[in-house]
Amino acid sequence: MTTTKNAQKEESLVSFIPPTFSIRLLHPKYWLIWIGFSFAAIFVNILPYRVLFWIGRGIGYLSMFVAKKRVKVAQRNLELCFPDISNTRRDYVVKENFKNTGFAIFETAIAWFWPDWRLKRHVGYHHVNRLTVFEEQGRGTLICGVHALNLELTARCCALFSPGYGVYRPHNNPAYNFIQHWGRTRSGNIMVDRKDVKGMLKVLRKGKKLFYLPDHDYGAKNAVFVPFFAVPNACTTTGTSILVDASKCAVLPVSCFRTGFRYDFRIEQDISEGFPRRDPEGAAIHMNKTVEKLILRGGDQWMWLHKRFKTMPDGQEKGIRYKD
Repeated sequence: MTTTKNAQKEESLVSFIPPTFSIRLLHPKYWLIWIGFSFAAIFVNILPYRVLFWIGRGIGYLSMFVAKKRVKVAQRNLELCFPDISNTRRDYVVKENFKNTGFAIFETAIAWFWPDWRLKRHVGYHHVNRLTVFEEQGRGTLICGVHALNLELTARCCALFSPGYGVYRPHNNPAYNFIQHWGRTRSGNIMVDRKDVKGMLKVLRKGKKLFYLPDHDYGAKNAVFVPFFAVPNACTTTGTSILVDASKCAVLPVSCFRTGFRYDFRIEQDISEGFPRRDPEGAAIHMNKTVEKLILRGGDQWMWLHKRFKTMPDGQEKGIRYKD
């Protein structure tokens, strides 16, 4: 009962209304969702990790022959970011990326359905004490991750040691959204709607932790065009700058890439002192340099299939970077 009351008190910091179960979610049009997630939950809890690994990567490899447009997107992203690598090396990274994308299906199920003890057996933890240092001082902490294919595992690993808040985009399918929210909050995390900037600031000003991903192209609104790898004008969110300037929070980069059959979960040192204040462009450049270092730890495990550079500066042809 005490835990429930504490959770309700925490949730009052933000305006997000969690999805709740209702009988309408059992409508036949949602049965495939329920069956699929039920199967995934049973599958990942019964089979050994290595079996899941090889099955998932096999699915990912086969998907290359179906999702050919996404193959081109991944190739183009790598061409833009690393123009000097050979075609052989680029094709190898694309193939590995697709294999890892297939396994990411199971990694998401692992993050949502595995018990804590089993997850801890597969993860090496480094500097996790940094997760709580600033909260103990009453200072907010912005946990900055990247869109690794196993980002759900990264968030779950954070929650194992110190639950916090996560930025959330509700799914359009109500049944999927209910399961997704349950999976992301079962370890104690609380969700904040991605549009609720005031809620995010309230969380940080109250000395809490906020899990945030600043590495994707979210559109030209509230964004600047700054370097990202070899791309000189990549659309980059100014959200990090807004949150840091307004809350004076600490900023801890986090990564959880897989090496072999184990995950390397790392919390880096606070980088907030390096952020230029009241300078969105300078802050975005500083953040992107950190993001680049994180991605290079597991280059074939980042979302290269996403159109990272789809938004162009004003005056340039839209979509030129991803011509078919």
